[in-house]
Amino acid sequence: MNEINHIPSNHPRAQSLAIRQLLVNGFKSGLVVSEGLIAHGRGEAFDYLLGEKTSNYAFDAIKAASSLLLLAKRPVISVNGNTAALCPKEIVDLANETKSSIEVNLFYRNKTRENLIAESLKKNGANIVLGVGQKEFVKIPELTSNRRHVDPEGIFLADVVFVPLEDGDRTKALINMQKKVITVDLNPLSRTSQNATISIIDNIVRVFPELVKTSKQLKQMSQNSLLEILNNFNNKYNIDGSLKIIRRWKCDQ
Repeated sequence: MNEINHIPSNHPRAQSLAIRQLLVNGFKSGLVVSEGLIAHGRGEAFDYLLGEKTSNYAFDAIKAASSLLLLAKRPVISVNGNTAALCPKEIVDLANETKSSIEVNLFYRNKTRENLIAESLKKNGANIVLGVGQKEFVKIPELTSNRRHVDPEGIFLADVVFVPLEDGDRTKALINMQKKVITVDLNPLSRTSQNATISIIDNIVRVFPELVKTSKQLKQMSQNSLLEILNNFNNKYNIDGSLKIIRRWKCDQ
């Protein structure tokens, strides 16, 4: 964390550099794998094109996502290494606001890394973290990667799964299991964005605090009001809106 303090606050890339440093720290501590650093760089490129700010389309998706989590009977937040490195406290806060379970699910899975991520979440207030330990996993049909191994008390039974920073094959497999899937993805053309029920096209470090704030506000509303928010949300229209933002981008003259 000391490295972050050395980033000048007036540096034009201050926030981006701070995020990068959090991931590097996560890599050094074992939360993040080297491939996760590459994945972040790919997403960061799209953030440039989106203007590095939360669009109105993203705010609409956040509101719909909060509504869906609050209406769900068994919501689960799926956590990988990058997410745990960037926003562990916000993950726990969102779980508390929406009464969601938290489950570790990794493409590059090993017990040491599972436990490190679980420990980080517990340090930030989580009481129970699923997807770790010696318990028997169940398999998601159609998948061959390590992401197919899920907790029988978590993602396997969930009706809504929040999968930030996800890969598209598991998103599609979860949809085929009749689950609703929420994702955060800076790439509106990714398989994840295209297949999810609700796709928030934005940077995860901006999304999680906004989700916590929005969920806190919306949980005061009736179920019918939350259903109305969901029914008025169109994911394809929302993704198309994010693409319009990217297409409008041009160099300053």
